[in-house]
Order: sequence, then C-alpha cells, then structure tokens
Amino acid sequence: MRAFVLILLALFLNATTLSVAAAQAAAQPATQSYTNPLTSDLPSAIVSDLPDLSSSANLMLSKQEQAEIGYSMMLQARQAHALLDDPETSEYIQQIGQRLASQSTDGGGYFHYIVLKSDQVNAEAITGGWVFIFTGLITFVRTESDLAAVMAHETAHITQNHIAREIENQKQATIASLAAMLGAILLGALSGGGGDAIEGGIVASQGLAEQQEIGFSRTVEEEADRVGMTYLAAAGFDPEAMADTFDDMMRMQGVQDAWVPAMLQDHPVDQERIAAARARAALYPPTPDTSSPDFYMIKQRVRVLTAPGDEDLQRQYAEQIAQGDHSIGTMYGDALALMQDNKAAQAVPILKKLIAQHGDLHLLYSALGQAQAQAGDMKAGLATFRLAEQLFPRNVPITIRYAQTLMADGQNALAHQTLLDLFNNVDPTPDQIQLTARAAIAAGDRGDAYYYMGVYQTETGNLPLAAEQYRLALNTPHLTHVQRARIRASLREVDDYLAMMREQRTSAE
Repeated sequence: MRAFVLILLALFLNATTLSVAAAQAAAQPATQSYTNPLTSDLPSAIVSDLPDLSSSANLMLSKQEQAEIGYSMMLQARQAHALLDDPETSEYIQQIGQRLASQSTDGGGYFHYIVLKSDQVNAEAITGGWVFIFTGLITFVRTESDLAAVMAHETAHITQNHIAREIENQKQATIASLAAMLGAILLGALSGGGGDAIEGGIVASQGLAEQQEIGFSRTVEEEADRVGMTYLAAAGFDPEAMADTFDDMMRMQGVQDAWVPAMLQDHPVDQERIAAARARAALYPPTPDTSSPDFYMIKQRVRVLTAPGDEDLQRQYAEQIAQGDHSIGTMYGDALALMQDNKAAQAVPILKKLIAQHGDLHLLYSALGQAQAQAGDMKAGLATFRLAEQLFPRNVPITIRYAQTLMADGQNALAHQTLLDLFNNVDPTPDQIQLTARAAIAAGDRGDAYYYMGVYQTETGNLPLAAEQYRLALNTPHLTHVQRARIRASLREVDDYLAMMREQRTSAE
C-alpha cells in the first residue's frame, strides 16, 4: 500500500458531509513523487507549450492536491455505483486517452480515463489527470476520431490547469470541501440533474453554495480546443473530428428540440466556434478517419451493457443483419446480445467466424471464451482463453475473463496464480483486487485473501476494516516470510495513520 492512497483517504474522513470514507496521510518529503494506488508512480503535472495561464492557480492547488481531488472524485463515483465495471471498455478508453496524453509535454503518464454509466452525452475533466467519459458519449459518436476529439479537449483542460483556475477564488476552501463540491457537480451531471442537483450537493459541501458549477469561459474553451487539437493531430486522429462532433450534437439538438446534449450545456458551442475549429484543422495535413475495429466493437459493447432491460437488442441486431449489415460491430453486438439473453450457444459460431476474419483482435477471443463457457462447453472456453493468453500475454481483459472462467470450473489455485502474475505487472482496479481476494480464498490461501481484502478496503476508503483484514491475515497459519513482512508493513502504515487521526481529533476537541 502506498502513502498516496492514505493521503487520498484523508480527504474523505475530513469531508464529513459525504458518505465516502477517506483520509490524509503523514506529510511527505517535498521531493517525493505521486503514486498511483498500489504500484505506479505519478509524474509531475503536464506543462503546456502554450503560454501558462495558470501560474497563480498552481500556487493555490499543488500538484499533489490536484491529484488528491481527482482521485477522491473517482471514489465518490465508485461509492455511487456510477463506474462502468467492464475491463474491456476501460482498457480501450485508457489506451485512447494515453495515446492523446502522451502528446503533451511530459508524456501524460499520470492521466486516468474513467468510464461512467450515464446516457448523458458528456465528458468531464478533473484536476490531477482524471477524465470521466460518459457511456452516452461512447454510443453517440460516429468515429474513433470523434471520441478522441472530445477526450483530447478534456485532456487539454487538465494540461492547461483550467479547473484550478476556475476555483482559484475559493482560496479559503479546504481540499476536502473542494473535492466534495466537484464531486457533487460530477454526480449531478451524471444523473442529468443539472443545476438543482448540483446546487443541493454544493450546499452540503462545507458552505460552497455560492459556486453552483464549474463553467468555463469562452476563452478557456477555445484554448482547450486549440491545445486539444494539437494532441488529436499528433496522435494520428482526424483534426476535423472536433468540429464534426460538436456539429453533430447541434444537429441532433435541432432534430430533437427537447434534447440538449450535456456536453453542449457544459461546453457551449456556436457556429463561430465550430468554424474556428475547422479553420484550425485545415492547417494540418488531411487525415482520413480510420476507426479501429475495437472502436466499433466497444461502441456496441457499451450499448449492450447499458441498454434498458426492456429493450430488445437481439431483435434490433437481427433486423440490421437481415438488411445486409455484417459489419464487425453489428456482428459482435449481436453475439453479446445473445449472450445477455442466455443464448450463448448461438453466439459461439458468430464469434468463431469473426475470429477467422480478424484473428488479431483480443475482444473477440474474450467474448468467445465466455460464450463457450456460458453455453456449457467449459473445456472449449478454457482452450480459447489459453490460446488468447499466448497471443495477448498479460492482456487485462483476457486475463480477468480467463481467471473468472477458471474459478467457475473450480480451478481456483490456477485462477489465483494467473491474477497475481497479471497484477504484479499491471495496476489493478479495486474490483480486480477484490477478484484476486476471492480467487485466493477459493484456492484456500486465506492469508492472501485477507491481505487483498485489506488492500481493497484501503482503496475504497474503509481504513478500520482494512486494518481488521490485515490482522486476520497475520493470524493465518503457514504464512511465508515474504507474506508476513508485507502484511505487517501494511498494517503498521494503517495503524499509524489511524492513531494520528485520533490524536488530531482529540486536539481539536
């Protein structure tokens, strides 16, 4: 466990009006870099090549504080069950985001692109490298460049420190209250609640009711357009997509007068701004959009995962296919819809045919292995996953689905081993940590099970329960020396922190 996680948790223990638990760790040396929960380091914030308009904001919010706020908002969204827990979609969005962020001055290695469940056509940038992409946006856009354009715009909001600049006037506000305010705004936007929901959240956020939303000025939006387009073009996407996407939203608004995309509410667009974006795009060499097969599959995957229960997607896909649409996205979506409708056996031949045509796409192998297992052919499903593991070593979605299938087949020790190999090399999400704990307990490794549940509780903000899990782990017989040392170190860190917090409360009283 990293001290950065404890710093983030402190944010929540101090924000008493929220239900999310968290806290602030002991002071860190000024030279210490950020750490992403569990393993990876966070580089310093991006400095744009454009004139830095945010120097005074940086004086108010340090880079570490900005990272704390972003992470705290992710925890708030998790507590609200707003995150889309789908490794395939998360991996794809993160790859597109990193492709864009890597074009910035320092490479953007500290960026996190998180998918939220909402039919709102929107995306939100938060301090510290956190960008939230709504599922409604993924299903709305027509091309991969369209999606990348919105993500590039939001990425630029962060590299230019726009959020910090907008809240600069709240100099007396604590980091906890700022996180609470921004969290209320994000969750209000997520639900489509608009001003009323946002205002109610901010009233509860330690007296910050006067700032009802973080709204960017026209100048700031144009700067995000300009910087974002440089990322978009440098990453190999179509620069025209930025204007195209906003234009599509405005056209849809015209067709459906009662529907205004949330993106346009948060980022006002007019014809002058679209024209400026087109003129700027014309300065770059023409780059025809070449959307990847993954884009079309993820677009349909999100559609299936988020469809209302009464929507007959299987019938819709069948009609599209009958009309001659045999595109990879439609066929993949049809297979997923069949699996969701407990007709996995019918999905198997569809996916096998797709793999015969596109044998280099890991999404197809993951879906086929799941379909075979769901149809009762566990042997074939596991064989598919073993092949996929060879073709795509340590691919997160493949490994997670393989482990889940192994557990369903009773091969819990192998599932545990498979997950540990992955997560010793790739940072896991809290849900993936919890899966590792479940695999460990099913395999009979109670020490590892308690340890990983302790890590899970730390990641999700419950430090007292994390300490209890670590103590249970230490009392487990037959621990190795390495296990015992790791558990003791984690328990000591949590106990020391909780003792510090008790002392602070006593002093305050």
